[in-house]
Amino acid sequence: MPELSKRRSHEDPDMTDQPHIHCPLCLWEPKAESRWICAPGEPGSGCRTSWHTFWTAGCCPGCGHFWTMTACHACKKSSPHESWYHFPEKDDIRKDVEEEVGATA
Repeated sequence: MPELSKRRSHEDPDMTDQPHIHCPLCLWEPKAESRWICAPGEPGSGCRTSWHTFWTAGCCPGCGHFWTMTACHACKKSSPHESWYHFPEKDDIRKDVEEEVGATA
């Protein structure tokens, strides 16, 4: 039987490939309950669907429009959708693991 207490390794590609999502301008982080509206603004958009844009990588589930820009709920400015995804550096991940191990030792 596998040990339930075993943690996934930070070297696991599934863990290191997960981005931290925040506004590139003000660093606001969307919450699980945050929602965006597919409003007219880009050609092919405007179906009025409400959804969490980061659960679909910017694709509206109502009409299939891929949003190139995403508005921040905090600073009210729009940035390219792809610029919201921040991937950790491997050195930062190693440092976090070393700190966790040192804290539990």
